[in-house]
Amino acid sequence: MTESTVILALVIVTALGFDFTNGFHDTANAMATSIATKALRPKVAVALSGLLNLIGAFLSVEVALTVTNAVGNLQTSNGTPKESLTADGGVALLLIILAGLVGGIIWNLLTWLLGLPSSSSHALFGGLIGATVAGLGWAGVNWNGNGTKLDGVVGKVILPAVLSPVIAGIVAAVGTWLIYRVVVGVARRFTENGFRWGQIGSASLVSLAHGTNDAQKTMGVITLALIASGHWTDTASIPFWVKVCCALAIALGTYLGGWRIIRTLGKGLVEISPPQGMAAESASAAVILASSHLGFALSTTHVATGSILGSGVGRPGAQVRWRVAGRMVSAWLITLPAAGIVGAIMWYIGDAIGGTAGAIVIFVLLLAAAGYMYLRSRRAPVGHHNVNDEWDETTAPERVPAGTAG
Repeated sequence: MTESTVILALVIVTALGFDFTNGFHDTANAMATSIATKALRPKVAVALSGLLNLIGAFLSVEVALTVTNAVGNLQTSNGTPKESLTADGGVALLLIILAGLVGGIIWNLLTWLLGLPSSSSHALFGGLIGATVAGLGWAGVNWNGNGTKLDGVVGKVILPAVLSPVIAGIVAAVGTWLIYRVVVGVARRFTENGFRWGQIGSASLVSLAHGTNDAQKTMGVITLALIASGHWTDTASIPFWVKVCCALAIALGTYLGGWRIIRTLGKGLVEISPPQGMAAESASAAVILASSHLGFALSTTHVATGSILGSGVGRPGAQVRWRVAGRMVSAWLITLPAAGIVGAIMWYIGDAIGGTAGAIVIFVLLLAAAGYMYLRSRRAPVGHHNVNDEWDETTAPERVPAGTAG
């Protein structure tokens, strides 16, 4: 087995690990409101979300084919890796990808431990950017594209990150306000039951959209690694086995359920009623599906959070916990640089050791960090049995680790 093949295997395993963390980290985006309003039982909600993420992963490859080009100058115009990165079986490029993935996973696990619904997408992009800067310098990052269209880190990552939660929040606020205007005078028991069913449908659509958008990012990363190592040549398509593995990984992670993040989104921002839940999920689904169609690799977390806040603003008399929202936004702002720093450190460690040994050391460090955070999380578990307990700022999960992914 060649050095390149060993590192490629580590990249694929690590990429699927990221996909898995993406699943349980982002389950809340689709199902937090349905669980909070008791439209669905917690275990049923995550099972439904996992199934729909699995299906959604097969519906489109627009994001998968643009995700790596969006942040790095790693490929030529036809999608093949640059010749300088493919020597010796693409070891140089594989090390950058591996270090970037480790940066994304560690940030995902840390924010999960703290109960903060930050962006898995931005964690991945931040890790890749940091590793690319470490390996190739600042010129290795595609910051603005060629100026003819929205592209690069600014156009494909930062602008969608800023605009998508605002748009989703406005849509959800208007939708919530209209709903309460339309149903004024209607008996509450009728509206509650009806909107619970509507909420299940809209939440299911978000799960489908999440699979369509987020699973593709890992598909794109693995495909680039395969091309770099000479195991794939078609830059216009994704290997079928890659689609299957990524779909299964994100679906399994979703089914596991990131209960502490579900709790933060479902109980920490707004006390959600079924009409609000339906408006929030409908707004999220519309924005996510539109972005997938346009090839924007946006953060479903930003969209879902913006929608939930919008539903609180749009409901007369609703209480919005802006302190919790502020902590989330703070995490959003540091996601790219924090994951980037980890990605850069991992690259320097791997490069200093060199070859297969360097890649293995990076992988072992990832396992050690993941193991530590998992054991830390077991001190005060949150699961399907207590995810809907009343929100208490003094025991909020971002202050005291409060749960496991399962």
